[in-house]
Amino acid sequence: MTDISSQSCIFCKIARGELPATVVHDEADLLAFSDLSPQAPQHTLLIPRRHIASLDDLDEDDWELMGRLIIVARDLARRQGLAKAGYRLVANVGADGGQSVDHLHLHLLGGRPLSWPPG
Repeated sequence: MTDISSQSCIFCKIARGELPATVVHDEADLLAFSDLSPQAPQHTLLIPRRHIASLDDLDEDDWELMGRLIIVARDLARRQGLAKAGYRLVANVGADGGQSVDHLHLHLLGGRPLSWPPG
């Protein structure tokens, strides 16, 4: 049975190839693509292909998927030349946390100094 939210979710549509994206990494369970509204010179989004609304909706058995997302983010940071100077990996959760798309995603940001605290 298909989740109604996954039918209308913009990131699910990108994962299914229904919407265009500049894909930088593609695996069976995850996808990474350039953000359409970059907040840094390098801004990549990493998503699970399966619809998961947010970090708060992860199940105990999603640990391998999350570990893979983080390892892929690390590898992309290295490939994009961000590792030496530094980069940020962010997961926003809920409206107050800044999540604007209800599909779990990680932001890989770099290419300039990033201040703290964010927001």
